[in-house]
Amino acid sequence: MLEHIELFFKSIFIDNMVFAVFLGMCSYLAVSKKVATAVGLGAAVIFVLAVTVPLNWLLDQYLLRDGALVWLGPEYADYNLSFLSFILFIATIATMVQLVEIVVEKFSPSLYNSLGIFLPLIAVNCAILGGSLFMQARDIQTLGLALNYGVSSGIGWFLAILAIAAIREKIRYSNVPAPLRGLGITFIITGLMGIGFQSFGGMLTGGDDAPPVEEQRMDYDKVSENKEKENKEEIDSKEVSYNDAINK
Repeated sequence: MLEHIELFFKSIFIDNMVFAVFLGMCSYLAVSKKVATAVGLGAAVIFVLAVTVPLNWLLDQYLLRDGALVWLGPEYADYNLSFLSFILFIATIATMVQLVEIVVEKFSPSLYNSLGIFLPLIAVNCAILGGSLFMQARDIQTLGLALNYGVSSGIGWFLAILAIAAIREKIRYSNVPAPLRGLGITFIITGLMGIGFQSFGGMLTGGDDAPPVEEQRMDYDKVSENKEKENKEEIDSKEVSYNDAINK
C-alpha cells in the first residue's frame, strides 16, 4: 500500500510530466487559455493515460520483453520483440485517442469544437507516450502499479494545465509588459511553477534513512565524551612536559 501511495504522489508532484521532464508542452501552451478547455483536455489525458499505460504494461510483460513469449512454449523463450515497443505503444495510444474523440464529439460537441485539432493530437502528445516509456524504464512490477502510475501521471499533467489556465485568465487583466505578453509570460510562469514543484522533491525522502533522534543524541554524547577525554589527555601531557622542563 505504501508503494502505491509513494508512486502516486511522486508521479504528481516530483516527476510531473510538465514541470519535471517538460513533456506535452505543445498542448499545455495551446489549450491553456481558458480553464474550461483545459479541464476538458486534462480529463481526456487522464483517461488515455489510465488506459494505455496498463495496456502497454501487459504488452511489455507478455509480448515485448526478452523471453516474454515463454508462455507460448519453451521454444519461444529466446525471442525478443522489444524493437516493436514504439510501434505497439503508439498503436494502443492512437486507438484510445480515437475512442476519446468519438465520446467527446458525441456527448460534448462544444468541448469538441473548443479543443479542435488538439484532441486528436493527443495521439502524438509526448506526455502520453512518455508515460508508457517511463513505465517500461522504471520496470514497474505489477498491473496495479502501472494503473496507478498512469492515473497519477495524468493527474499531474491535469494539475499543470489547470493551474496555468487559471493564471492566464487572471493575467489577461494585468499590466504585463508588451514584450512578455502571450507565450513570453507563460514560459516565465511555467518555469517558476516548475521550481515550485521541485520543492516537493524531499517530501518522500529522508525519513527512512535518517537515524532516530535517540541514536543521534547518543552519538553526539559519545563524540563529546571522546573529545573531552582527548582534550584532558592533551592537557595532562602538556603539564607533564612543563614540569619536566622546570625540574631540568
